Amino acid sequence: MALPVRKQLKYWGIAAAIFFALLWFLGDVIVPFLIGAAIAYFLDPVADRLERLGTSRTLATVIIMFSLVLFGTALVLLIVPLVAEQGTQLVRTAPAMFTQLTTWLTERYPDLMNSESVLRKSLQSISEAVQARGGELLNSALTSAMSVINVLLLLFIVPVVTFYLLLDWDLIVAEIDKMLPRDHAPVVRRLAREIDTALASFVRGQGSVCLIMAVFYGITLMAVGLQFGLVVGILSGLLAFIPFVSSILGGVVAIGLAVFQFWGEWLMIALVAVVYVGGQMLEGNFLTPKLVGSSVGLHPVWVIFALSAFGAVFGFAGLLVAVPVAAALGVLARFGIAQYLDSRLYRGLAERRDGEPGGE
Repeated sequence: MALPVRKQLKYWGIAAAIFFALLWFLGDVIVPFLIGAAIAYFLDPVADRLERLGTSRTLATVIIMFSLVLFGTALVLLIVPLVAEQGTQLVRTAPAMFTQLTTWLTERYPDLMNSESVLRKSLQSISEAVQARGGELLNSALTSAMSVINVLLLLFIVPVVTFYLLLDWDLIVAEIDKMLPRDHAPVVRRLAREIDTALASFVRGQGSVCLIMAVFYGITLMAVGLQFGLVVGILSGLLAFIPFVSSILGGVVAIGLAVFQFWGEWLMIALVAVVYVGGQMLEGNFLTPKLVGSSVGLHPVWVIFALSAFGAVFGFAGLLVAVPVAAALGVLARFGIAQYLDSRLYRGLAERRDGEPGGE
C-alpha cells in the first residue's frame, strides 16, 4: 500500500531540505565534484556509443579522458591567454570608442550633444563605468582563476572525479534505481526519464550548439580581422541558448567594434554583419533541429531565472546545479498539473468515475 500523499510530501520535502542545506554549507567544497559530474553526464552518451562499437567501458573512458585532457591543454595554452589579452585590451579601448562616438555625434547632431546634454553625460558615464568595472572584473577573475587552490582543484580533482563517474555511471544509476521506494518506483522512473530528456536537450543539445557557435563566431570574426573578434565571438556563442539574443546583442557589439575599427571600409563592416546572419541561419536551420530536436527542453526565461536565483543564494555551486534543478522542477510542475487535472478538485463531483456527466 502506497504512503498517503501528506507523508510522501513530508519525506520528499525533508530530502530536498537536506540537499539545499548541503549545497549551502559545502558549496565551495563540492564545486569540483559538481563540475566532474556535469562533464561525466555530458560525455556518457559518447562512452555508450563507443561501447556499442565494441570497446569496453574502461577503454571508452580512457579514450574520452585522453581526448579531453588534450583539448583542455590546448585550451589553456592557446585560447585562454588570447581571450584574456583581448578582454583586457577591449576594456582599455572602450573609453576611446565612446570618445569617438561622442565626437561623431557632436559633429552631426550638435543640439543633442551640448555640454549639458543628457546623452553626452550618459555616454561619459558608460565609458567610465566600463573602464572601472571592467578592469575590476578582469582583475578579480584572473586573481580567482590563478589561485593555487583553484588550479589544483581543476587540474587534479575534476579529472579524477570525471574519470570515475564516467566509468561507473551506469552502475551508479542502477544502484540508485534499487533504492527507490518500490510502490513509487515506476512513477519516479518515468519522472526521471522526463527530467533526463529535458536536461539532455539543454545540457547536451543546447550546450553543444553554444560551443559550436562560439567556435564559429570566434574563428570567423578573427578571420575577418575584427580586433576583439575572439572575445565577442565566444560571448555570442555562450549566449546561444537564448533565442536571437546572441545574434542581436553579439551582432550589435561586433558591428559597433567594426565601425570603430574599419570606419570607411564598408565591405569589412558588411562582412561582420554577414557573419552573424550566417550564424543565425546555421543555428536555426541546422544545429538546433539536429542537436536539440523537438524534445521538451527548458524555457530560456526559466533557465535565466534559475541561474540568477541559485547563483545569488549558493554562489558558483548554485550555478552548476541551477539547470538540473530547473529541469526537475519543470517536470514536477507538469506532473503536478496533470495530477490536478485528473483529480476530483478539478473535475468536481458532477463527473462519474467512467467519465460521463452525472445526472440528477
